[in-house]
Amino acid sequence: MIFRTLKLNCQTDFSIRSILLFLFWSLVFLVASRPSLFAQIESAPAAASGVQKVDVTELSKSADTVRFATFNVSFHRKAAGELIEEFENPNPRKLQAKRIAEILQTVRPDVVLLNEFDFDADGRALKAFQKNFLSVGQNNKQPIKYPHVFRTSVNTGVDSGVDLDDDGNTGTANDAFGFGRYPGQYGMVVLSKFPIKKDQVRTFQKFLWKDMPGNLMPINPGTDQPFYSAEVTKLFRLSSKSHWDVPIEANGQTIHFLTAHPTPPVFDEEEDRNGRRNHDEIRLFADYITPGKADYLYDDNGKKGGLAQHAKFVIAGDMNADPNDGDSSFNAAHQLTKHPLINQSSTPKSLGGVFYAKRQGGKNDSQRGDAQFDTGDFRDNSVGNLRLDYCLPSKNLSIENSGIFWPKPEQPSAKLIRASDHRLVWIDVK
Repeated sequence: MIFRTLKLNCQTDFSIRSILLFLFWSLVFLVASRPSLFAQIESAPAAASGVQKVDVTELSKSADTVRFATFNVSFHRKAAGELIEEFENPNPRKLQAKRIAEILQTVRPDVVLLNEFDFDADGRALKAFQKNFLSVGQNNKQPIKYPHVFRTSVNTGVDSGVDLDDDGNTGTANDAFGFGRYPGQYGMVVLSKFPIKKDQVRTFQKFLWKDMPGNLMPINPGTDQPFYSAEVTKLFRLSSKSHWDVPIEANGQTIHFLTAHPTPPVFDEEEDRNGRRNHDEIRLFADYITPGKADYLYDDNGKKGGLAQHAKFVIAGDMNADPNDGDSSFNAAHQLTKHPLINQSSTPKSLGGVFYAKRQGGKNDSQRGDAQFDTGDFRDNSVGNLRLDYCLPSKNLSIENSGIFWPKPEQPSAKLIRASDHRLVWIDVK
């Protein structure tokens, strides 16, 4: 009886071991043969909320949607030509460009605005970035190519010839039409997988601030007189970089990609010249999309008026204005976040923003805004993290998904966020 029981137990144990071994090797075979499936499961965002709950490796989307994104990549250098040299002769120890490329290869936007990408007339830096970084798989990611590009000059670093900041000097970075040490510093570029209607692009680089009705040009607090002299006022351009309307032909429809990078509302005094300029730079697009409000606008080719009624659009860029916190003036961001023609049904969010706001504390603890919407990480107790970067579609586009690339520390791609103090924001629309 004893031997019989022992034999039965051995047979049972053997059977269990066999089953477990079979299941183990089956699982190994499945993982080996279908890695993309498991990567997608690991990385899939929550469909209902758009929150990235785990590391993002492959963000799937349906074929009839278009993924728009905006990303301040911090590709600005101290002198003209430095970015070209860096990208044409990659140094393995310099990881910023590789990390930016990997983020783009991870999120895989169809159309993306890159802010703070130094402009050069021949486009050498951009060509080298595509060739040496985007076209090379980073950390086992699939390369990504953008056959369609829009890039042109901006106001940063372009000397105005006058004393714009009223400090008694001329020819400084503050005396350029947009702050910059050389023409094109802090420029921007649009990359697209879809065709760009270049003959219909509109730019507003040279629009004068004084020509905006009801503008907020600064007043000198000591005299209640205009801060800028008549000489300065007559040539002061509103846009610190530029404002672009870039029509994208995608899935049988035209979507106007409205891109900008307003000046930060800081680095000034009581006259609040930068805060006021930031407000009016944002207002330009708020008026541009509103029928009847943009008759005063003229583009760089002299064409007047705003966007056609019922046109589809996505407003994108580092607006340097948070709807609830920070130093922006006159609720500048509300001009967009509360605009009746903008789809406000879903706001891009992340878990990383919540985590870092809590860990860093300081100013974050007293902010009114929800940290899950933050897009800028400044690691400074006096500033806190802010929502500065936006992808805002028109109401006649539906938002299928959205998010902010901001992984938490335990996620494999967490190291990538060291590349910039801003986070990539994306939306899927149709």
